[in-house]
Amino acid sequence: MQELIPTHNIVLNTGSLIYKRVQIREYFLKTYTLYEKLFETLKDDESYYLTADPLRHPLVFYFGHTATFFINKLVLAKLLDSRINPRYESIFAIGVDEMSWDDLNQSNYTWPSIDEIRVYREKVKVCVLQLIDTLPLQLPIDWESPFWPIMMGIEHERIHLETSSVLIRQLPLLHVRPQPFWKVCPIDTPVVDNSLLHVKGKQVRLGKDKDNTYYGWDNEYGLHISDVNDFKASKYLVSNAEFLTFVEEDGYNKEQFWSEEGWKWRTFKEAQMPLFWRKDNEGYHLRTMCEEITMPWSWPVEVNYLEAKAFCNWKSTQTGKPIRLPSEEEWYVLRDQYINEEEPHSKNTPANINLEYFASSVPVDTFAFGEFYDLIGNVWQWSETPMNGFDGFKVHPLYDDFSVPTFDDRHNMIKGGSWISTGNEVLRSARYAFRRHFYQHAGFRYVESNEPVVVKSVFYETDFTLSQICEAHFGDTQNNYFQGIAEFCLSLDGPRKKALEIGSGAGRSTFELARHFDKVHGIEFTARVVRLATGFKESGKLKYALKEEGELAEFFEKSLQDFNYIDEPKKVEFWQGDPHNLKPYFHEYNLVLANDILDTLYDPKLFLQTIPERIVTGGYLVVASSYDWNESKTPRVKWLGGFKKNGEKYSTFEALREILSKDFESIGVPCEVQSIWHENKRKTITKALQVSVWRKK
Repeated sequence: MQELIPTHNIVLNTGSLIYKRVQIREYFLKTYTLYEKLFETLKDDESYYLTADPLRHPLVFYFGHTATFFINKLVLAKLLDSRINPRYESIFAIGVDEMSWDDLNQSNYTWPSIDEIRVYREKVKVCVLQLIDTLPLQLPIDWESPFWPIMMGIEHERIHLETSSVLIRQLPLLHVRPQPFWKVCPIDTPVVDNSLLHVKGKQVRLGKDKDNTYYGWDNEYGLHISDVNDFKASKYLVSNAEFLTFVEEDGYNKEQFWSEEGWKWRTFKEAQMPLFWRKDNEGYHLRTMCEEITMPWSWPVEVNYLEAKAFCNWKSTQTGKPIRLPSEEEWYVLRDQYINEEEPHSKNTPANINLEYFASSVPVDTFAFGEFYDLIGNVWQWSETPMNGFDGFKVHPLYDDFSVPTFDDRHNMIKGGSWISTGNEVLRSARYAFRRHFYQHAGFRYVESNEPVVVKSVFYETDFTLSQICEAHFGDTQNNYFQGIAEFCLSLDGPRKKALEIGSGAGRSTFELARHFDKVHGIEFTARVVRLATGFKESGKLKYALKEEGELAEFFEKSLQDFNYIDEPKKVEFWQGDPHNLKPYFHEYNLVLANDILDTLYDPKLFLQTIPERIVTGGYLVVASSYDWNESKTPRVKWLGGFKKNGEKYSTFEALREILSKDFESIGVPCEVQSIWHENKRKTITKALQVSVWRKK
């Protein structure tokens, strides 16, 4: 199976159309096969269902997740009209990062068998290959190309090749088995002494244009220019031997070396050494992906950011010098001094990367780049820089929860790639971030510098669309629509155990419903929007900037106390989900409010046909919509109404009556309510929504 590696990134803007299609086909097949080969390291099917990390799903989720990602994105891109397995494409959809709207409660899931998932994966493979062979292809392949979601699915699976290998590495040894394909480096060289070498500063220019040669994630685009002063950087990555001194000097038990966040983590975990270290009467050992070996002291240490930061603080005390982790910009200055390509190409890449050498680290003095070693590869390198977007950042509409959830000052960037990094991960422009207490195949090098790291933190929501949502929900407008629609729902009789709002936005109606319901769930399709409500619930603050005029903005801050929300946040949960294909968890509601979402759905009829199973007998469905049908959101053939049928005008309400009459009875006469949206200080838009009520038979 050696033909699976190495692989290089596909050039997306030049070349023969026929060959480009062949390239993408081969790249997809290599990726799909390599990912499945990773799971061959599990000893048996039962091992898939183990939770290696309490902040992650069991491995069965990830085995299914990458396949369902293809289908979900292709459906969203309107390249597929139907799903392969709606249940799988719901339960395997979301649950990767430690976001508060991830559902990691395993009691909410009944996972399919591994053989069933293998059959499903094969069906997905056939489906994607058919699209690769038949979709119209033009160069360049860019954000608007039908091939972009296919490239997105491929690169997404390559990310999970790495992150899943970290989870496998955390399983008990009795549940994994070494494989010849995943060969561990047998070399442990004599330990080398680390030293600090001078690096000349310069101006760095980061961010790429939309017509870039290679596939990129949305956070890579835009522009960032920074002047970096001279600094010193360690010649090698910090080795296990170098980190041992910190361990043996009781660094894990000395609070003065740790940040407040780091000390809380260390105390909670009762950590005394890195996660993958083991110690017994015979000494130290290292857990690799599938086996435990005698500690290779010359290999790079693998730690989380908090441990790396504590080591740097300890090192500063030892040396009397200002030691810290490099910033993102400093890492680029060092890389660019010796590597002048976006993707290092050679017959054998001069770095332990792209699976070209071993399925493990190698000694830190193996791969030289001038005076330095491991500028890329071996293990990822933690930086001091939290993830954020460059100037001009725009969310890709097909995957809005890739970058945005990490723009929270809780995710720090890792740079350079590891031995198992492939595809986009090996590019100069790659930007990945993890929570500071998370583990990857990541270590660090340290720098000496008196320069503070400039952190670009965004504490006010400045995205105009999102700020509009904040203001519409919690602004000082009279007759607030979202409060009013909640009060309308509360005027309906019947039990008030569970309610669901689909289209919950910043959460005003959801919180208002929680004044009288025992439990209320708010669903939003996009992570950007669900983040607003979740952040408000958790922090108690909602900050946003509204357009005043031209480039001027006015800043607002709201608090839960402003609206007298005391117990309500405890009864509310906000989730990201596809209204057409919700997880089984969302069921047995006394009330479902479809709040201004009907004309935004890609298949509104499917939504209406499946929503009855979520509502108890006697429960209510309330539909509020302006029926503003638009082909950019809903294909023309999927519109419910707003056209002529059999020569006569056919309204959306008539369609609602036809579709819902099987399961519901119409209650009362539909009414109209108004919703006001801010454009600027002197301009607002008023939207009229028709509200209809349906009671489950």
